[in-house]
Amino acid sequence: MSEGAAEFTSSLEADKIIFNADIKCNFAHVLMLKEEKIIDKKIADKILETLIELKEKGFKALNFDHAAEDIHMLIENYVTDKLGLEIAGFMHTAKSRNDQIATDLRLVLREKIDEIRLDILKFINGLVELAEKHKETVTIGYTHLQHAQPITIAHHLMAYAQSLKRDYERLNDTRKRVNLNPLGSAAMTTTSFPINRELTTKLLGFDSYLENSMDGVSARDFISETVFDLSTLCTTLSKISEELVLWSSYEFGIIEIADEFSSTSSIMPQKKNPDVAELARAKSAIVNGELITILTILKAIPYTYNRDLQEITPHLWNSIKTSHDILNILTPMTLSISINKKRCLELSGANFATATDLADIIVREKKIPFRAAHQIVGKIVNVAIDKDISSENIDSNFVDSIATELGFEELKLDDELIHKALDPLENVKMRKVPGGPSPEMVQLACDNMNKFLKEEFGSKCFD
Repeated sequence: MSEGAAEFTSSLEADKIIFNADIKCNFAHVLMLKEEKIIDKKIADKILETLIELKEKGFKALNFDHAAEDIHMLIENYVTDKLGLEIAGFMHTAKSRNDQIATDLRLVLREKIDEIRLDILKFINGLVELAEKHKETVTIGYTHLQHAQPITIAHHLMAYAQSLKRDYERLNDTRKRVNLNPLGSAAMTTTSFPINRELTTKLLGFDSYLENSMDGVSARDFISETVFDLSTLCTTLSKISEELVLWSSYEFGIIEIADEFSSTSSIMPQKKNPDVAELARAKSAIVNGELITILTILKAIPYTYNRDLQEITPHLWNSIKTSHDILNILTPMTLSISINKKRCLELSGANFATATDLADIIVREKKIPFRAAHQIVGKIVNVAIDKDISSENIDSNFVDSIATELGFEELKLDDELIHKALDPLENVKMRKVPGGPSPEMVQLACDNMNKFLKEEFGSKCFD
C-alpha cells in the first residue's frame, strides 16, 4: 500500500482501547492451543511469557507503524521481534483477525458496560438518600409545563431514580448478548484444527460461544444495541439537566445549583449560569448521532466480514465516553443542589393546584359523578380567580353558591374537609396509593429501591 492508503485504512488510533483485550485474547487462544496439543508446549510458553511482558510494558512498547494496519499486527510484530518467526508464527494458528477483533470488542465493551452500570447505581443511590430527606418538601408538579397537582421533591427525585433503573436494566440485559464468545470462528468458517471453544470461552469469562461462525465474525448488533441503551440513558440525563436549568431560574426558584457547576456572565456580574447542565443537555445529542451512524453503516453490509465494520468502533467508543462523562458530571451536580423549601411550598398552593382533591371529596362525600364534581370545582376556580379569592378563603358557603348556580343541590361540605383538600401538604398526604407522593408511599418506593441497589451492588458482574 501507499503511505496514504496505509494511513487511510489503519485503525491504530481507535485500537488503543483494545490493547489489553487483544493480549488477553491471544493469551487465551495460545493457552488453548497448548492444552489441546495443537502447538508445542515450549513454543506456547515462550509466546505466553512474551505476551505477559508486553502487557506489563504497555502500549508504548509497540512499534507504532501505520503499515502494520491494526493493533493485532502490532502485537504479533512485537512477539515476532522478540522470539523470531519460527516461534511467534504459531501464535496465529487457527485464528483470524476477524474473530480476534470481534472478541476484543466484546471484552472491552463488557468492562465499559459494567463501569457505566455501577455509576448509574451510585447515582440512583444518591437520589434515594436525597429523596428520604425531602418526603414532606411539598412543591408543584407539572403537566404541559403548567401547574398540575402538588407533589413532593422526594417524589420527583424518585421519578428520576425509576428512569435510571430502567436504563440500568437495559444495559444489564444487553450485557448478556455482549458476553458471547466469537473466538474460534476464524475468518468465517472456523478451522480444521481441533480447537476447544469451551476452554477459550471459560478463560475469557464469556457466558457461552456464538454458534454460527459467519455470525460470529460479522455480528455488530451488540454494539448498536449498547449505543441505543446509552442514547436512552442520555435522554434521561438530558431531561434531568433540562429541569435543573428550569428549576434554577428566577421564575421557578426551586433549587440552586452549586457554584462548582455554574459560571458567571462575562459582562453581567449578577449572573449565575447553569453551564454544566446546559452542556450535558447538548452533549446527549452526540450519542443519538452516533447511533444513527452505526445503524447506517450496518444496514447494507453483506455477510460476513467487511472492512466497513472497522468504522463502527470509533463511534462506539465516543458514545461510551460521552454518555459516561455526562453521567459522571450530572451525578454530583444533581446531588449537590440546595432546595428552596419556602418557594416550593408557595408554588404548591398557587393556581388552585389542589382543586382535583376538592372534586374527589365531593364525589366521596356526596356520591355524585366525578364529571359533575369536575364542573362544580372548575367553576369555583374560575370565580375565585376572577374575584381574587385565595384557596384558604374557600368555604362550604362559597362551594354551595357555585353548586346551586350550576343547578345542583347544596353540598353542605364540612369546612375542615374543604380546607384539608385544598392544603398542599394534606393533599399530598392523602395520596397513599402505591406509586403516589405521600410520605409513606415515597418511603416504600425508597425501601424497594434500596433493596434493588443492595442486590445489584452485590451482583457477580461487579465482583
